[in-house]
Amino acid sequence: MTSVVIPVNPFDLVIFGATGDLAMRKLLPALFRRHAVAQIPEDARIIGLSLSKHTTKKYRELADNALKQHIPAEELDADLVKTFLARIHYIPNDVTDPSGWTELVDLLGEKPDWIRVYYLAVSPSLFGVIAHGLATAGLSDGKARLVVEKPLGHDLKSAQKLNKDIGEVFNEDCTYRIDHYLGKETVQNLMALRFSNALFEPIWNAQSIDHVQITAAESLGVGSRGGYYDHSGAMRDMVQNHLMQLLCLIAMEPPHAFNGNAVRDEKLKVLRALKPMKGLEALENTVRAQYLEGPNSPSYVEEVNNPNSNTECYVAIKAEIENWRWAGVPFYLRTGKKLRNQATEIAIVFKKPPHSVFGNLTTPIESNVLSIRLQPDEGLQLELMTKDPGPGGFRLHSTPLDVTFAESLGDDFRMPDAYERLLMDVVRGDQTLFMRGDEVEAAWEWIDPIMASWDDSGTKPETYDSNSEGPTAAVEMMAKSGRRWRKL
Repeated sequence: MTSVVIPVNPFDLVIFGATGDLAMRKLLPALFRRHAVAQIPEDARIIGLSLSKHTTKKYRELADNALKQHIPAEELDADLVKTFLARIHYIPNDVTDPSGWTELVDLLGEKPDWIRVYYLAVSPSLFGVIAHGLATAGLSDGKARLVVEKPLGHDLKSAQKLNKDIGEVFNEDCTYRIDHYLGKETVQNLMALRFSNALFEPIWNAQSIDHVQITAAESLGVGSRGGYYDHSGAMRDMVQNHLMQLLCLIAMEPPHAFNGNAVRDEKLKVLRALKPMKGLEALENTVRAQYLEGPNSPSYVEEVNNPNSNTECYVAIKAEIENWRWAGVPFYLRTGKKLRNQATEIAIVFKKPPHSVFGNLTTPIESNVLSIRLQPDEGLQLELMTKDPGPGGFRLHSTPLDVTFAESLGDDFRMPDAYERLLMDVVRGDQTLFMRGDEVEAAWEWIDPIMASWDDSGTKPETYDSNSEGPTAAVEMMAKSGRRWRKL
């Protein structure tokens, strides 16, 4: 199978923070791959800006090294690399200096009618500064689009200020809040699974589903991100955005159309239907934890160099959605570092049959599970009860029906990186896979009371062994209702 490549209109893509990790590790490789399949028009330009006093020639050398580091050598055809690097321009720029915008104004002025994409791969503290700088320089009008990355605030108050600062220049239709999870093929297949197959929608409700598990497990520790992470934590870094977006896609009602506002309207309804939790209820339905020292690895508090840290690097939450479709169905969310395996999965666990007609002839019947794997080995799996072959009695066991995309699409197919899709969607003006400002605020509105309850309790985070399944308290939280986490 080959993917269909739909060319986009000519554009200038301006990367603020062009020498940073995100630009080098994700943005430039993603743009090169779209260039390699001829999706990007020949005369489209990539313009890098940062404080570093590089020339365009020097920055192209840095971009060349980034491609070699992050893309397999067999993909780096010399002619393709040469023509891609020729697209790149570089401008040293201090966004806090009002006089530092002249060169960008002149360069963009060469193509006044083109789509302009401003990608802010910088600290959120500069989002408002850059937005207003673009406005002052006369670069925010017409077909201009602003792309911002997380963290989109540290709490509800800061998220509201961020939305206000950006909104004073760029309206909602021109603002793209990126969550790379939404660009993953498997996440988009979740929507295809639900809304293009009549098989699942009649049973996608509290009558048929026992519970839902959303897991984002990492096998590595915080590493060099210790300073940032101890200020942020797993709740802000993973739950508020990635996991809650996945929850929305599972739980939302069918939108009237597959477009930006229709999809995001339905996601917002889910966020506003989440049962609020604070005080004792929040403590009973959440677990926060830190990993301990391993045989050859430091503990969390050692890695962040803060023995008194109360910041969580593991979170488990039992959430409930108070609406007609999901009443009584718990949604279990968990994410953590230094766990047994790297795995991101959504598991829809269906109810068992109300009565087994087989009696003592067989082993106990297990629940059917539909699992959507984001990593590793992106794909779908449906676990069904089937009979063991042969005449020796009537024995049942759980059998997976597996669709691993890499296998089903053939050896020649490469699963696109999320940024490849999302960057081209910005150029197209398609906001379906991006977050809206009210979504971000609604997520913080639910998260903030939980985190305040942690702080008010005066308790320390639980602990768990490195390379394990996580803290015992998370297992106990599930066990209260007779359920258990899926193995990592």
